[in-house]
Amino acid sequence: MQDIRMATYTHGQPSVSLGDEKFRRPMVIEIIEKKMEYLRKEKTLNVYGTVFFGTAASFSGMLANFIFRHCFKVKHDALKTYASVTTLPFLSTVVAYKFLVTDALYLGNISQENCVLRSSLVGIVCGVLYPTGLAFSKNGRLAVKYHTVPLPPKGRVLLYWLLLCQTEVKAMMIPLVFQTVFGILNGLRHYAIFESTLEKTVRDD
Repeated sequence: MQDIRMATYTHGQPSVSLGDEKFRRPMVIEIIEKKMEYLRKEKTLNVYGTVFFGTAASFSGMLANFIFRHCFKVKHDALKTYASVTTLPFLSTVVAYKFLVTDALYLGNISQENCVLRSSLVGIVCGVLYPTGLAFSKNGRLAVKYHTVPLPPKGRVLLYWLLLCQTEVKAMMIPLVFQTVFGILNGLRHYAIFESTLEKTVRDD
């Protein structure tokens, strides 16, 4: 009789019966499936948001390239310059957003305000300033190479180029405002999705 009790109780705890094991296994599988579904939905939404963010940066690059080609009267290497000012801002935006926002959220290192700030900064720097500077430098080199505009005086190169296209470059305020607003909204949405997924995961546990 004592041997039977010892087999049934180990360190004061009842052993798990075969019926309990059969009951628990489907519950564990169901919880895992729910977690995977939450993570899959979150990942899909994050990918869509990040890709749209990068696409907006590409359009900013196209606009900046059009403006500077018009200002500098450049007609050479159109395909080459448009390819670079659309591809590089897209990639830089996606990579920067992943490292500064997505990875930081998964590590739990940032608050909602910090998430929104980082997202908007990615939109401004990678989505507007970088493609504008890239288009400016590429078309400026082509203008010098093919002599499409008078060469700037020594010591005042940057000021000369800026004065040459100061009116047209104001159009870049449109993508600047758009990227700032979209960065804020995307940061809020991303943080809300992350919090919702985290709460559902904890609740299911």
